[in-house]
Amino acid sequence: MWFLAVLWASCLLMGTHAQSSTSFRRANAGNGRCQYTFTVNSPTEASCPSPGSSPEMEALKSRLGLLEALVARLVGGDALSESSQGSGSQSGLQDAYNQVMGENAQLQREKQRLDRQVQDLQQRMEELRQEAERLRSRPCMQQPPPRVPNLLRFISHQIVFWQRLNPGYQELTAVVTEVSAPNLEGPTDISGCGDLVWVQEPEVHRKADSIAGKYGVWMQDPEAKEPYGLEMVWRIDAIGSEVRQLFGYENMDQLSRGFPTKVLLLPESMESTGATMYRGSLYYQRRLSRTLLRYDLQSESIAARRDLPHAGFHGQFPYSWGGYTDIDLAVDENGLWAIYSTNKAKGAIMISQLDPHNLEVKGTWETKIRKTSVANAFMICGNLYTVASYTLPNTTINYMYDTATNQDKSISVPFKNRYRYNSMVDYNPAQRKLYAWDNYYMVSYNVRLGKQE
Repeated sequence: MWFLAVLWASCLLMGTHAQSSTSFRRANAGNGRCQYTFTVNSPTEASCPSPGSSPEMEALKSRLGLLEALVARLVGGDALSESSQGSGSQSGLQDAYNQVMGENAQLQREKQRLDRQVQDLQQRMEELRQEAERLRSRPCMQQPPPRVPNLLRFISHQIVFWQRLNPGYQELTAVVTEVSAPNLEGPTDISGCGDLVWVQEPEVHRKADSIAGKYGVWMQDPEAKEPYGLEMVWRIDAIGSEVRQLFGYENMDQLSRGFPTKVLLLPESMESTGATMYRGSLYYQRRLSRTLLRYDLQSESIAARRDLPHAGFHGQFPYSWGGYTDIDLAVDENGLWAIYSTNKAKGAIMISQLDPHNLEVKGTWETKIRKTSVANAFMICGNLYTVASYTLPNTTINYMYDTATNQDKSISVPFKNRYRYNSMVDYNPAQRKLYAWDNYYMVSYNVRLGKQE
């Protein structure tokens, strides 16, 4: 019955909207059952369309199609967006990487260009230095003056020398003294000894190649033995914890050009700048000890070793510039010496003469000047001399101690630190020159011996 009521209400509703009549009929069906029939006119359709082709269905299908298309677009768009974002991120990273690599390549090219400029400048500076050396040495090629009596020859040489240094300087009264004239043309006449009275301006021979050569030691053997001659030059760069390389050059010209002909590796490391060369051997202090070593150049081995009794080492009693210069070995006309100090001497300079064969101490002298108060020291004719400053461009050799008389005195012989960091000063009796290492530069000084006033 409820079904009939629903159908009846529907018919009434449809009929109301259609504003048309409806009919209801009840009759027995062929199978004996009661059959109800309702007839309602369509409010809009004039005729019935074919099955499956109603406009409502078509509209609904169209809507469903549009909805499906929209859903597909939304789903597909999200996936595409995620894909695009991932692809975009990777693409951005690739672009950034390519940019960094490009900038790195540009920096490398710029570095190479600057390196080439530095090399060109260094080459140009070396050419200018060689040209300056050539011009400086040109006056030495002049013919020597004719032989004259000793005193006149000395005065003649002094006039030539002062004219070279100061063409406008004419006052020579301070140069002429009542002493035998030294030979200023070379080291051939070295028999006469005396006090140091004059030191020439420094002559530059070479500049070190790297920071390892800020300070060091260079020398020539005054009594060279085979297989090396008197002209052989030796050099050691003294910066580093393992100072073991000994460079040899055939002569001064090869040193200036930087072409070593021999490189030896010392079996034990060296301490600081106190080494010296004598009678075919290198004498030096072993690192972190008071042990002295004699390295034979011919056999290329250690030939002798000995501790220097009570000597301070590794910063106990250095020169004023430091550098662990506690023990300084030196050579002069009288042989091999050690300059050092001890706790007993309370820092005063001690001088010991050594046997060059076995390094045994032959004699010792104690001075009255503190080792840390002077920049450097050297021996000439058995006399100790000290340099007042290692940095002042115009300083003095300020003290002398005579081991023959045990007498000392203050002196004032002008001395030049052209490059303002002089870490080594040694005397060569064969050349009658001082050799020094001044802030990378290997320089030498001619000296004159006479009588101190």
